[in-house]
Amino acid sequence: MNLAAHRQYPGESGDDSYGQNLLARILAGAPPGERPLTFAAQLPSRVSRFAGWPEWAHPAVVSALRATGIPQPWSHQAEAASVAAEGEHVVVATGTASGKSLVYQLPVLTALAGSHGTALYLSPTKALGADQLRSVAALTESEPELSSIHPAGFDGDTSTESRQWARANSRWIFTNPDMLHIGILRSHQRWARLLRNLRYVVVDECHSYRGVFGSNVALVLRRLRRIAARYGANPVFVLASATTSEPGAAASRLIGAPCAEVTEDGSPHGPRTIAFWEPPLLESVTGENGAPVRRPAGSEASRIMADLLVEGARTLTFVRSRRAAELAALGARRLLSEIEPDLAERVAAYRAGYLAEDRRALEASIADGRLLGAATTNALELGVDIAGLDAVVVAGFPGTVASFWQQAGRSGRRGEGSLVVLVARDDPLDTYLVHHPSALLDRPVEATVTDPMNPYVLGPQLLCAAMEMPLSDAEVADLDAAEVLADLSARGLIRRRPQGWFIASDCDPHSSLDIRGGIGGQVAIVDGESGRLLGTVDAGRAPATTHPGAVHIHQGESFVVDELDLEEGIAIVHAEEPEWTTSAREITDIAVGDISEHKRYGEVDVALAHVEVTHQVVGYLRRLASGQVLDSVELDMPAQTLHTRAVMYTITPEMLADAGIGADRVPGALHAAEHAAIGLLPLVATCDRGDIGGVSTALHPDTGLPTVFVYDGHPGGAGFADRGHAELVRWLGATRSAIVSCECAAGCPSCVHSPKCGNGNQPLDKDGAIRVLSAVLVSVAPESAA
Repeated sequence: MNLAAHRQYPGESGDDSYGQNLLARILAGAPPGERPLTFAAQLPSRVSRFAGWPEWAHPAVVSALRATGIPQPWSHQAEAASVAAEGEHVVVATGTASGKSLVYQLPVLTALAGSHGTALYLSPTKALGADQLRSVAALTESEPELSSIHPAGFDGDTSTESRQWARANSRWIFTNPDMLHIGILRSHQRWARLLRNLRYVVVDECHSYRGVFGSNVALVLRRLRRIAARYGANPVFVLASATTSEPGAAASRLIGAPCAEVTEDGSPHGPRTIAFWEPPLLESVTGENGAPVRRPAGSEASRIMADLLVEGARTLTFVRSRRAAELAALGARRLLSEIEPDLAERVAAYRAGYLAEDRRALEASIADGRLLGAATTNALELGVDIAGLDAVVVAGFPGTVASFWQQAGRSGRRGEGSLVVLVARDDPLDTYLVHHPSALLDRPVEATVTDPMNPYVLGPQLLCAAMEMPLSDAEVADLDAAEVLADLSARGLIRRRPQGWFIASDCDPHSSLDIRGGIGGQVAIVDGESGRLLGTVDAGRAPATTHPGAVHIHQGESFVVDELDLEEGIAIVHAEEPEWTTSAREITDIAVGDISEHKRYGEVDVALAHVEVTHQVVGYLRRLASGQVLDSVELDMPAQTLHTRAVMYTITPEMLADAGIGADRVPGALHAAEHAAIGLLPLVATCDRGDIGGVSTALHPDTGLPTVFVYDGHPGGAGFADRGHAELVRWLGATRSAIVSCECAAGCPSCVHSPKCGNGNQPLDKDGAIRVLSAVLVSVAPESAA
């Protein structure tokens, strides 16, 4: 559907929906003279398509589901559940609120009813896991024939006594990949009862397993299948995903086995109004080098949420960080206290880091309507059943199309009209999307990128697998891991014996592996006054996030880093409430290794390469909440080396000159093009801007030409550079459009400025970047440069 053809602003029709009326209300609240709305459209409602209850379904399970208000399943529910019941791995990829839970509840509860079978449920977040556990517990308690299943949770919040009880009694364990890795597989002998009888493994919200985290989870699931087979089990995997590109292929890569897909959504939803909102540039505030800055997306989202709550619209506001969630809720409460004081008490923040009982209480208050509004991180994006929301405000594009639709899908669950507002941050990707709505609304959700064969991911996982059970030569060959194992063996971590590959006796691989992306050691963040451990950070990211002077937020408390000792793996902090935030400035050198792919387009060369990136944090900026830069502080930090993959292009000086870029402008033009390209790569690859980096130079020693690199920020690469290489034309075309769309005169954070630039965003040539990108696109794909 071409949504641009459905563009419609409030008041233009005589039959405005509830969502359009809400949009008119927040527009009326905008300051006079401002026109922040860049696009609005109404998505039509969808009618339901039902199917009958499958004949194989256990009567007690059907009775329990009917008692919850489900007279019969929707078509996709019955289809996917039946595939699983027949013993085939299956992924259901349909929209938010499409009842994906029933897809696995029906076959799993049927298999477990009256048998000794067991099941495992995996979710990426605690909130989702707890919500699904509550739902299944209610079903099993309602029918005597299901009462012996005893579903139980097993995560970081579970007490020792509850863990022991679950291990001994529960036949359906609700956990997450982290606990599966370190709590179940590591000591699988203690879980023999579960593993021996394992019939089903549910992988919920599987689209969230991407990049390094997804690659690690893919190998954890292979380890699970391997250990289950040792105990004589061959479980069926049932995966639930947001609407995504090629869900069957992605699910197959994740579990390491063929997986069927069900994508036709039979669930209904009401009409949904989608609005794109761009805060104005501020006249009184300037950023780095005097660049203009926009009104912060979080502040704008607070005002929008307050207006919606006054209208009685139950609202979720999604933000990008824990601190932003606290600030957005505080801002809305402050505005409401001046207008509707009673409403101010019905707004809260929700994020990871709260105590378990506090999270559960907030989830219940949001679900039953006691809280009318909440500002949240993506902790509430996945799965938690919150019915009756009227509006969702998304403060900053969440990084992927899948996440945007997951967040947007939280609205309109009552079947009535609803409103979704995307508020643009000061960021090139956000700028592009609010001016090119079809790039978000008319395109399919991204394919999930994982690379479990990345040697930097595979090596630690092989050590874990060998500790669980010695690796056979056949397994090593199947994983094409001989070279990785040879390296591990040379380092004394694993050794070959006649019976297979055995781990070294003093090796503890499970504890040293953070499957959510931390490869290598961990740095402990410790309150120097109390000695309290606040958390950990991957050693590779520590210089940029816990350098001396960095502001660290923990559970709503602010701390400032006093000392970082990378050798000892510790960062000492003290409690402080500064008015500013900090962002590291880094300098980066890059050396080209092996070239994986290379193609010449006249005077432009494009390649995908292995590279060695040397980083050094040289200082940091202090910024006020408004975006204004207070100052720049210099640091002397050790350099770090990263072996990864990069997409790169070169362009000849002659071609640059023909494009109107003299030699004096080349550094600034390439630099600006590189910054903007980093900001737009998440449009084509399921990554965050923080997952990638870039380098540009007017004369690179390895190419002898003006060169631009964009590289994966993870050892070995996480597939992001590969995706950029595959989608080069769309990616660079969008980058050029984002720069052109920005109304600033010479560059700003919405187009070519980078918050991480080690050179202080100098030199930058906005017009030169447009000329560079146009020249590259003319060479690579002439039809795209029009």
